[in-house]
Amino acid sequence: METIKKIDIIVPCFNEGRTLDIFVDEVTRAVSSVAGYRFTYIFIDDGSTDNTLEKIRSFACQEHTAATEQDVGKAAGIEVRYISFSRNFGKEAAMYAGLKASRGDYALIMDADLQHPPQLIRQMIDKLEETGSDSCAARRVSRKGEPRIRSVFARMFYKIMNRFSDIEIVDGVVDFRLMSRQMVRAIVSMPENQRFSKGIFAWVGFETCWIEFENVERIAGESKWSVWGLAKYAVDGFIDFAVSPLKFVGVFGGITAVGSMVYFIAEIIKTIIVGKDVPGYASTICLILFFGGLIIAILSVIGEYIGRMYLETKGRPVYIEKESNIDEEIKPAS
Repeated sequence: METIKKIDIIVPCFNEGRTLDIFVDEVTRAVSSVAGYRFTYIFIDDGSTDNTLEKIRSFACQEHTAATEQDVGKAAGIEVRYISFSRNFGKEAAMYAGLKASRGDYALIMDADLQHPPQLIRQMIDKLEETGSDSCAARRVSRKGEPRIRSVFARMFYKIMNRFSDIEIVDGVVDFRLMSRQMVRAIVSMPENQRFSKGIFAWVGFETCWIEFENVERIAGESKWSVWGLAKYAVDGFIDFAVSPLKFVGVFGGITAVGSMVYFIAEIIKTIIVGKDVPGYASTICLILFFGGLIIAILSVIGEYIGRMYLETKGRPVYIEKESNIDEEIKPAS
């Protein structure tokens, strides 16, 4: 008798009320013909201020079947589970909550705006079965429709991250990923507050196969990521997985100290040979400003790391749950 495997589809949502109906129809249609697997939606409402939570509640009260009679195969009802946060904790916290609540053989993370094409789900499952990998991840091979400046900075981030950290993050990788239960357990075992999932996925290891796709624009609404938000996310990821800035500060400080010593000796020799020289006011002020700014910059880098240590030692939860239809007895242990 063939064993039915279970896949939990984890969907972080923040003000996605306009897209959820289309998302559920498209995903349900895509998975309706996948034999040998049973699917469950796990929606994570990340403190939405629109009707996202109401939509999710309505989904939980009904079975979702294939949207049209032309779909191949007969779609089984898909169970809908959800967690609603007390406020907006961010997508990283939402993904962690979904993985923590997952109980299936596999967990699939995807966005609700359909920028992660549902038709790739079947390909990801087939490739995972074919290769025997623990994870199948999607990566964008183009950034069509994305602002050019954003694409340039994104590529720069991946290059810098891979150059200065101990992990390698594939350029264009997105959060659209199918993972085995073993890999999910490893990720959930890292309850750090400052999370950068792309780095965590790479850090835990496990064999990963890849699916490539062209960039897809949102079906409705606007991206929740501002330029400042993306910049902060990049900095957070770099600091979380790289200690190179601290090493650079130490090396630069050593070079500066040696240079200062050489300059000091040269001035002594010059004074002995030539005699006293009236120091230049402008050069003195420039040096003071330069080293003053340098010291502040160095302290800022060190302060970033100390600040993160301080936040982690507080032991605050990654998120706070306000509402859920997941029974306590089936929730995974913390």
